[in-house]
Amino acid sequence: MDPAQLADRNFQFHLITRNLQEVLGEEKLRESLKQRNLRVYWGTATTGRPHVGYFVPMSKLADFLQAGCEVTILLADLHAYLDNMKAPWDLLQQRTHYYKVVIRGILTSIGVPIDQLRFVSGTDFQLSREYTLDVYRLASLVTEHDAKKAGAEVVKQVDHALLSGLLYPGLQALDEEYLKVDAQFGGVDQRKIFTFAEKYLPALGYDKRIHLMNPMVPGLTGGKMSSSEEDSKIDLLDSPQDVRKKLKRAFCEPGNVENNGILAFIKHVVFPLRSVFVIEREEKWGGRKEYSKYQVLEDDFANELVHPGDLKQSVEKTLNSLLEPIRKAFESPEMQQLITTAYPTVANKKVPSKGCKAAASVPGNNKVLPSQLDLRIGQIKTAKNHPEADSLLVIDVDVGEATPRVVQSAIAGYISTEMLPGRHAVVLCNIRPRKICGLESQAMLLCASKGEGQGKVIELLDPPEGSAPGDRVYVDGYGEGEPDAELKPKKKFLEILQADFSTSDACVAQWQGKPFLTKFGKVVCKSLTGAVVG
Repeated sequence: MDPAQLADRNFQFHLITRNLQEVLGEEKLRESLKQRNLRVYWGTATTGRPHVGYFVPMSKLADFLQAGCEVTILLADLHAYLDNMKAPWDLLQQRTHYYKVVIRGILTSIGVPIDQLRFVSGTDFQLSREYTLDVYRLASLVTEHDAKKAGAEVVKQVDHALLSGLLYPGLQALDEEYLKVDAQFGGVDQRKIFTFAEKYLPALGYDKRIHLMNPMVPGLTGGKMSSSEEDSKIDLLDSPQDVRKKLKRAFCEPGNVENNGILAFIKHVVFPLRSVFVIEREEKWGGRKEYSKYQVLEDDFANELVHPGDLKQSVEKTLNSLLEPIRKAFESPEMQQLITTAYPTVANKKVPSKGCKAAASVPGNNKVLPSQLDLRIGQIKTAKNHPEADSLLVIDVDVGEATPRVVQSAIAGYISTEMLPGRHAVVLCNIRPRKICGLESQAMLLCASKGEGQGKVIELLDPPEGSAPGDRVYVDGYGEGEPDAELKPKKKFLEILQADFSTSDACVAQWQGKPFLTKFGKVVCKSLTGAVVG
């Protein structure tokens, strides 16, 4: 191989492996590239509606195509059914069609030429005589233990597992042979299935394949995005208003780069697709800045030179530009009908009578209510700057208990510490205590804020005259009942409710238009109308 060809192959290897967490069969990959371009496939089970997390594997497919790979996308409809029947049999065809349109839309929006791709549905070949016989051959070799272990991170785990879930890993292994590929690409959560394939394909007389694994990227709204949990994801067809609303409550703590879905999206989607990422802000906050390397951006964020609000605003702009072509693809009546047929709305079941024990299990009967929040009047005793974080204040607040609670609030630079001691405020007391930059925060101070990035204005909420520490704050019409002992972070009750917190035209704090009250009257802020409360 001449130097030019060698350089090309090294560049191909770089494109294929960049940003991956692990490669199984790296030497085989290098040897294969010396002979010809790689044949690789990525599969997705056609279950819930795809979300913006799909941009991560799609941007990696763009790398494969740039490297000259022959890429196959497997729309794994049969796998979707086998995984605890997440896709009913009568919806497989419609959901497969939906996935194909959506994936084409994603790839088009990031500039990938879709004529270089091959789309294959699982049922196109997985129902053939040859494939079926190989399933039986594999079943004669695989132990129950190995089948369960292989699917542990992918197939829904239940007591007394169905046989369908045990078949799932074997089918995914056989797909490598029947699609005639050199490599399979997937998330690192697929690793056990990949090692299962490496063990059992040779036992059937087939070649061991290369396995390329993406890291598990946190979702934009915190934690792992799930197609089945509406509040955990940004849908590909969400409106710009919905995107903004969900990004506002995304986890993006100042200076914290761990499990930061906003930064992860920039690293794994924006930078592989675009040469620069731009932060737009006013000159007094540092002005416009272009980043050509992700690590420089991450370092600036870690050092609090980039504010979370500015980062979210820039991602919002980028994300909406990526989503717009997909939204347009679904504007036609035909595509709207496809959504309806692929994901029909399940009619609300009749709720049993009040005394029926089954009522709690009826879908929609466990609505999150503002009465679950333990909101109290607090009186600020002391306030000082955080020793390790410039954006935080450390505040001692009397909420009617034996000792004040310590609250950390990102209001440094917006409200002077000298103005705080003696003031009354609204405090959320049933969040789980957590350490921030080495100090524990035991509650949350509610404020009204308006504007974007570092140009925003923040004001404390003001209780009515006569309020005292420990007095309960409630939403009009939701003053009955005891609040939860502790809000469970994984259930995101606070985030769900907080999305509808705002201030009215009269500066009254409200939830869905209903005012925040104490026994003495309404809770207000000084001057901000139409502001976000949080």
